[in-house]
Amino acid sequence: MKFRTKDLVTAAVLLALSIILPTIVHMSGINGAIFLPMHIPILIAGLTIGPALGFILGIISPIINHMLTGMPPVPIFWIMIVELALYGLISGILYRKIKMTLCPSLIISMIVGRLGAALMVLLLGKGFGLPMPPIGIYIKGMLLTALPGIIIQLIFIPMIVKAYEKD
Repeated sequence: MKFRTKDLVTAAVLLALSIILPTIVHMSGINGAIFLPMHIPILIAGLTIGPALGFILGIISPIINHMLTGMPPVPIFWIMIVELALYGLISGILYRKIKMTLCPSLIISMIVGRLGAALMVLLLGKGFGLPMPPIGIYIKGMLLTALPGIIIQLIFIPMIVKAYEKD
């Protein structure tokens, strides 16, 4: 697979943001599950530079964050790898390959990523016997606790993507 230099530079900047934003949020004492700082650069990656790089960033971002800061902690680490990889992949496929409009691409990829996260909770809990919250509590958290982050994503990501596309 061949990537344009501009796409690789954009990927590097978005990867850096996916490390810097969560660090700032955690340093401020805010729970990352409220503002979802790692989600934003990965969704932007899929929408701007496509599914392959979005998928790759979705996988490596939680890995690098975990190695540098211990966040996200295990087992949330595994859940976020799946969730973010799906965000990058699905948003890129819908917006860049299928040519769906921006907001539906964003919303559908957010739903698919959360479904993947919920499936990982079930797999880790039931399949591997890891102590996980009941699925209902996890779903409530990923929707209600994360509502400020979801609103931020729905407002700011389309503006950022449109600004990027003007370049």
